[in-house]
Amino acid sequence: MADTVVSAQDLSLTFETNDGPVHALSQVNLDVHQGDFVSFIGPSGCGKTTFLRVIADLEKPTGGSISVNGMSPEQARQARAYGYVFQAASLLPWRTIEKNIAVPLEIMGYDRADQQERISRVLELVDLTSFEKKYPWQLSGGMQQRASIARALAFDADLLLMDEPFGALDEIVRDHLNEQLLKLWDTTNKTICFVTHSIPEAVYLSTKIVVMSPRPGRVTDVIDSTLPRERPLDIRETPEFLAIAARVRDGLRAGHSYEE
Repeated sequence: MADTVVSAQDLSLTFETNDGPVHALSQVNLDVHQGDFVSFIGPSGCGKTTFLRVIADLEKPTGGSISVNGMSPEQARQARAYGYVFQAASLLPWRTIEKNIAVPLEIMGYDRADQQERISRVLELVDLTSFEKKYPWQLSGGMQQRASIARALAFDADLLLMDEPFGALDEIVRDHLNEQLLKLWDTTNKTICFVTHSIPEAVYLSTKIVVMSPRPGRVTDVIDSTLPRERPLDIRETPEFLAIAARVRDGLRAGHSYEE
């Protein structure tokens, strides 16, 4: 059994608002192991992003427990145990691509030579080697997201948290980036937690798919993929792929029975 990277036990989170409590997560139990590619899928507001933010210590659970690499999320954050890729690329427009990637490295105090070596390596990983002197506005949306992924990889954290990074992109670009992300995962053996609203994307990318119910977010199904690690895009037409997608769809339908 691979090492456990994320372990949640009876995890709950309730936000207190002026209109009363909002139960974002309820009794979530989940283990993510080293090298897993785990997608979280469910309707809007089901707690997918909230769970990612709990891992990253951006939100505090109100019940249960969670560990990241055997540490609390706060300790994992201080140890720089993860990289985070947001829905928007969030690049600084006044910095070139290489200078954007350098931001976390500068904060962490890497020397200039080490910064340059790391920047060159991650630019090659995301196929942006010749674009390091460009500014974000000179790149397409897909290229900006690749730069954002490179920034998250620059300090070599083993865990990559990705919050719908391709949701705003057109289908052709999204397919291309899905292929590139799988190659990147295969090359680096990172552990990836990935939020999506797309059933085909979740099935294509993942070794494990976590299906969540409407709020309060519960795990209604955890599906271990039987697809091979090598996945050309046309695997999406195979009976095996379609069967997994049907199970995800059934899990999403079943989750709606929790609504009051």
